[in-house]
Amino acid sequence: MDKFFANLWLVLAIGFGVTLVLMALPEFTNAPGAQNGLATAAFQWLHVFFGVLWIGLLYYFNFVQVPAMPGIAAEHKPGVTKHIAPRALFYFRWAALLTVITGAILAHLYGELEEALSLQESHRLIGIGMWLALIMAANVWFIIWPNQKKVLGLVEADDAAKARAGKAALIASRTNLLLSVPMLLAMTTFR
Repeated sequence: MDKFFANLWLVLAIGFGVTLVLMALPEFTNAPGAQNGLATAAFQWLHVFFGVLWIGLLYYFNFVQVPAMPGIAAEHKPGVTKHIAPRALFYFRWAALLTVITGAILAHLYGELEEALSLQESHRLIGIGMWLALIMAANVWFIIWPNQKKVLGLVEADDAAKARAGKAALIASRTNLLLSVPMLLAMTTFR
């Protein structure tokens, strides 16, 4: 049993397997989320899965890692900056991208992508949520990640450049934290 739970990918694979079993149940086809077809239900589930991973890591960085760093002894900081942060940022940026992609596919499957992105009155709330998510994902890929690579020493940068990069990454991350609150409201109250 210990070997099973020590293997992240095996645990995740079993979780996906149980999900497929649930999707095969007759009750699933009658569930509100599945009434628009199996593909729509699958993309809705994937969108939520990747969204939870993305926003969960955003909240981890803002509520846990960043506030804890000043209190960590200098000799222990490399444990975070060399091992934990790069791995967390890997999942963070890819979860952001996959959340956006699955959300766009989902909106397309509902036949509402154009209406939402153009903020038509009947789709304004979900459209605002989508635009906020796009801004947030752009922050992840084009501001946070490039600057974090400098801060973490993954690319060459002197101390002054690292300090500037840290400030830019923090501002973008806190902007995403701010935007996540209304974005979550828009995403969860649409349907």
